[in-house]
Amino acid sequence: MKIIIDDKIPYIRGAFEPFAEVVYLPGSKTTPEVVKDADALVTRTRTKCNQELLEESNVKFIATATIGYDHIDTEYCKQAGIEWTNAPGCNAESVNQYIASALFSYSMKKRFDLKDKTIGIVGVGHVGSKVARLCETIGMKVLLNDPPRERIEGGEQFVSIKKIQKEADIITFHVPLNMKGADATFHLVTDDFIQSLEKKPLLINSCRGEVFDTEAIKNAIKSEKVSGCIIDCWENEPDIDLELLQKLADYGTPHIAGYSKDGKANGTQMSVQAISRFFNLGIDDWEPENVELPEKTVIHIDGNQRREYSILAEAVLSTYDIETDDEALREDPQQFEKLRGDYPVRREFATYTIKVKNVEETIKLKLLKLGFHISE
Repeated sequence: MKIIIDDKIPYIRGAFEPFAEVVYLPGSKTTPEVVKDADALVTRTRTKCNQELLEESNVKFIATATIGYDHIDTEYCKQAGIEWTNAPGCNAESVNQYIASALFSYSMKKRFDLKDKTIGIVGVGHVGSKVARLCETIGMKVLLNDPPRERIEGGEQFVSIKKIQKEADIITFHVPLNMKGADATFHLVTDDFIQSLEKKPLLINSCRGEVFDTEAIKNAIKSEKVSGCIIDCWENEPDIDLELLQKLADYGTPHIAGYSKDGKANGTQMSVQAISRFFNLGIDDWEPENVELPEKTVIHIDGNQRREYSILAEAVLSTYDIETDDEALREDPQQFEKLRGDYPVRREFATYTIKVKNVEETIKLKLLKLGFHISE
């Protein structure tokens, strides 16, 4: 048995060696010649798993250690009898942390309280659901839009995109990339979408670059149809639009919203377990070991004469500050892929204990809801 693994996938070395010949390669080096005699691939979004790659191969199973799977030609795989799996929800909490940092950083820069704002969440799956809970905990008014879920569950908790266009101060997108059909999301945000906005909202894209029409976003900012934008996912990565990054975006980051070590470990775990089940390897309960920790996992917060907003912001930004990633990308956009590949240790809220002093019980409860541990 032979397994080809993208060499940027962490914590996976040693998992399959007792069962197979294992080859670790950069995604760009995963060619038809290389995969020809492979039984399985463990990949990321940069490897296009299509007919060109797979046609003459022995591949029976593809595991992508990512939520997204638009890099897999699922129709071709179905025709060729190739099974595949993705890792839904693996980095949902990481993206939630990214959005939390983005919201607090932006609101502090623009000097407003998030409690006074309405946020529209487009796409309420694994990520969008977590973002909704985050925003409700902060005290924001939350509008949810998810047509596929609404068709199945009914309309009680969902609103139309028109209502979000009318009422939202902030709109964040958490949809998959669908190129066609009733739920197409390719260029969901176009000139027409922007013309229907009533409140000049902040727009956030941390799902797929192609959900935004880049030219439409640029025009919207220049004409002040929107108050700003925060972009983690770009069209044409890694050759991103430099004007949008350097002159127009409030924050721009190199597609790292889901790049916490927790999210990566989850994706790896789900991929290994899926391959184990498919080939009956007997490691269906495999878990990553030695996931790195940050230098400090205890955050000290004294709430004396401080507002709730300030305390929550300090807690969130102590775990991850979006401005660090923004500065690194602006400094050298040509390093887009390197910034992703060499991304530093980031751990999610649950890794941290907040040691509180002079903090009210209601605020402690909110910190617990966000995922932190609390000690006196």
